[in-house]
Amino acid sequence: MSLKTNDNDAIIKRLRRIEGQVKGIQKMVGEGKCCGDILIQIAAVRSAMNSVGGLILENYMKDCLKSYLDGESGDETLDSLVDTMVKYTKQN
Repeated sequence: MSLKTNDNDAIIKRLRRIEGQVKGIQKMVGEGKCCGDILIQIAAVRSAMNSVGGLILENYMKDCLKSYLDGESGDETLDSLVDTMVKYTKQN
């Protein structure tokens, strides 16, 4: 299942912004900036990635559940959804 065009465009835009933030962090490290400032930027990137992941997971959940409830797919769809949710929410 893939993202809808509108969702896809918004997610790409967010990912590009995150990419810019990561490049900014690389520059900060290279310039020897304060560790506290770098950590704050890392936390911002982590939060932005969680937000993007949440949007993609929401889209995936809706597609899986709609397919299941419409009778287009079987229990394997729900099993796949649960597996994906467990992997996504797993803390490392």
